[in-house]
Amino acid sequence: MEEPAIHSYKDLRVWQKAMDLAEACYTVTRQFPKEELYGLISQVRRAAVSVPANIAEGHGRNNRGDYVQFLRIAQGSLKELETHLLLSRRLKIGQPNEVDPILDQCDTLGRMLRALIRSLQAGSKKETHPER
Repeated sequence: MEEPAIHSYKDLRVWQKAMDLAEACYTVTRQFPKEELYGLISQVRRAAVSVPANIAEGHGRNNRGDYVQFLRIAQGSLKELETHLLLSRRLKIGQPNEVDPILDQCDTLGRMLRALIRSLQAGSKKETHPER
């Protein structure tokens, strides 16, 4: 079965998963105390949004090296997000039953990003978009 063509960053599975992750972060932070609005809520949401935004921006570049660089920035934002979520758990702001599934999403997305970066660095024409 032939894979559908990628016409936009929105067609990338890695971007779609990153959007799901950002949505989950917005949902979980609605439960955080209001005094965290400018603290952890803001930090979690900013890091979460940065992941799909950097995937999209990198995909929009016409240069493989730039694309890889933006994917690395997305990876960094993902690690920052994980750190904020782990801290929210330690502070008992985020409940494990709500935060742990999001951390699992982070792990899956991290693996997808690493695979995409490796394939882009390999330069194989066939592997330009392995996230499909």
